[in-house]
Amino acid sequence: MQFSHRGPRDREQPVVTHDGAMFDLTPLTPRIDGAFLAADGIARTRSALACGILPRVELADDVRIGAPIAAPGKVVCIGLNYRDHADETNTPYPSEPVVFMKAADTVIGPHDDVPIPRGSTKTDWEVELAVVIGHEARYLETDADAAAVIAGYTVSHDVSEREFQLERGGQWDKGKNCEGFNPLGPWLVPADEIDDVQDLSLRLWVNGDLKQNGSTANQIFPVLHVVRYLSQFMVLRPGDIINTGTPAGVALGANDFSYLRDGDVVELEIAGLGRARQRFVNA
Repeated sequence: MQFSHRGPRDREQPVVTHDGAMFDLTPLTPRIDGAFLAADGIARTRSALACGILPRVELADDVRIGAPIAAPGKVVCIGLNYRDHADETNTPYPSEPVVFMKAADTVIGPHDDVPIPRGSTKTDWEVELAVVIGHEARYLETDADAAAVIAGYTVSHDVSEREFQLERGGQWDKGKNCEGFNPLGPWLVPADEIDDVQDLSLRLWVNGDLKQNGSTANQIFPVLHVVRYLSQFMVLRPGDIINTGTPAGVALGANDFSYLRDGDVVELEIAGLGRARQRFVNA
């Protein structure tokens, strides 16, 4: 199953795609959000599909796709979580996950335009696997506990402005929270439909040139470790998003000043989770 939102901003329709057909989710929920996930929305969707009570919908291919999670509570990010990315930035592997936050209002649709901030010279790309939390979690003790609170996975683009992040006072927040800096989607795929979350390929292209080509197998801290770790420091709530880091191939690591400019197009995909495309435009 693939959960998504379709339609204009703030008027998206929740839908689920199953066996090649698309179905309207509004009989179950007005939107795919933390409340829907916490109320066993994925299981209820499976039951509704089996009973045939969800109406089938036909939407044109050019209908906008919104972020698969509406109104996320928070976006928690893990930095330097791939060995090859740490290597390309000449950074020692961290002994514990590096944690920072992005505001929930940075989340936009997977094909929406991304504004390049005024004054930006180093807007960078980062394809990431995103974890979507489905149940409240505190002080998780085991990987099995962590797996039980994960609703599913999606594609995330952790856009970064490197000068703002690294050269403007030492606060990563300034380079991570610019408008539209977290395109998400196209779909939410339930966790139990991913065979091995530690064996997913991630790729990203800029203007058709392959820049990132990695695998979650190269993560320093695996997904379940990250979820369990974060729960020691904060409450994870349904609808929260965790960006789990990016592989090698970012502009910062290449050190060739090939940062994003007005009109550049970024495409990114993760195996089994779909493909996204964003055009970058001057704010």
